[in-house]
Amino acid sequence: MSTQVNTDVLEDKAFKLAEPVAQGLGLELVDVEYTSEDGRKILRVTIDTPEGITLENCADLSHELSTIFDVDDIVPDHYNLEVSSPGLDRRLKKREDFLEAVGKKIKLRTKEPVLNRRNFLVTVETVGESSVELKDIDEEYWTVEFDNIDKARLEVVL
Repeated sequence: MSTQVNTDVLEDKAFKLAEPVAQGLGLELVDVEYTSEDGRKILRVTIDTPEGITLENCADLSHELSTIFDVDDIVPDHYNLEVSSPGLDRRLKKREDFLEAVGKKIKLRTKEPVLNRRNFLVTVETVGESSVELKDIDEEYWTVEFDNIDKARLEVVL
């Protein structure tokens, strides 16, 4: 039987448990996402280092976290744990992520509309303490508060 889960609470708890473990292995914990794909529950942990991520990094952290997550029982249902690198379309969550994305194209969705718009394909112009300034293809500028960002990802430009 499936149990209703508050995704934000689960992701926060998993992040807090995983961060010191990742740091102990010399890794940066970038993101934790709890999602469902094709009926499967997935707890996706994203890690990085300045040198990039190896398969061994992923396997080591996965081994450590599976034990911790199971003992702490943070996911009430059966789930799959995935540990991977951020990839080219890295998810942007923290202010620091947006700072690294200045000058780059991103896809961004807001929780609440900004001037009747929720979805943006834009370039990150500047990053403030509580907001980000974006420029769209028509050279129109948009300011979005971090609290109003639902999801943001780097756009892969080929």
